[in-house]
Amino acid sequence: MPSEEKPEKKEFEPQIYPGADEVSERRKKLWDKRRRLAKYREVPDDDLTRLLGHRAVGALYVSVHPPLEELIEPYDPIKNLVVPTPGARAGDRIRFVQFSDSFWHPPITPYARARLYFNRFRGIDTVVYSGRCILEMRERDLEEALKTLIETEVFNPARTALKGITIHGHSLRLDEDGLMFDARRRFVYDKDTGEVSYIKDQLGRVLDQPVPVGRPLREEECRKLAVTYSWDTHPFKSRTEVLETISRNAKMRVMAGYNPESITDQM
Repeated sequence: MPSEEKPEKKEFEPQIYPGADEVSERRKKLWDKRRRLAKYREVPDDDLTRLLGHRAVGALYVSVHPPLEELIEPYDPIKNLVVPTPGARAGDRIRFVQFSDSFWHPPITPYARARLYFNRFRGIDTVVYSGRCILEMRERDLEEALKTLIETEVFNPARTALKGITIHGHSLRLDEDGLMFDARRRFVYDKDTGEVSYIKDQLGRVLDQPVPVGRPLREEECRKLAVTYSWDTHPFKSRTEVLETISRNAKMRVMAGYNPESITDQM
C-alpha cells in the first residue's frame, strides 16, 4: 500500500490581539515576546535595587531553600521539562514590585501589564487592580524584569510610578509639572535637568541619593504610545468584535451565572 503523506506541520502562530488600528498594534507589540521593546533610558542596576527597597546594594540574596543542585528530591519528569529561572535555581526568596499607571494616556495599563508579564516573564505571580498591578518573582529575576519595565517604552516617568504602598492617585489630575499624584511624594520633577527623580523607594523610605529615571514623555508621545481607546486616540465604538465579545460575556454572566445549562449559541 502506498504510504500516506503526512500533512506538513505548521508553526503555531498566536493571535495576540484582534484588529489593525494603532491601539491594537500597540497591544500586539507589548504582548508579543518575539518583538523587542524600544529602549528609552538607562538606569544603573544599583539604582534599580535602591528603588525596589528589598535589599541593600551589594548585599547577598536571601535564600528560602538550598540551590536546586543541592536538593535531593523524588524523580519528577516535569522538572526535566521546565527549566528553572536563575532565582529559582539559587533558592531566592519571593519579592515584589508594584506599578501604578495614570488614567491620562499611560504607555500601559494594569490589565495590559498582566498580559505583558505572562507573555514576557517566567515564574511570576500577578494581581490586577483598578489603578495598579503587582508583580511577584524570585528576587534576582525581579530585578532583571524591573530593568525592562523601567528602561523601555512601557514606562513614562510622569505617568507611571513605583508604588509599593499607598497607591492612590492614578485617576486624579496631573500636577503643574505633569506628574501623577503620589501621596508619599516618592518622585519629583527636577527643573534643572528636565528629568524625574525618585527621592524615596517604592515603600516610601527616603533614599540616600536621588535616582533619576529620565524625562517625562511629551503629550504627542503619550498619545502615540497609548494602549487605551478614547475619543482623542481611537474611539472604542470602532472595536465591533471586542464589543460583541464583551457584551456576550456580560450577558452570559448575568443570565446564566447560576444556570450554565441555559447558555446557547444565540445568547
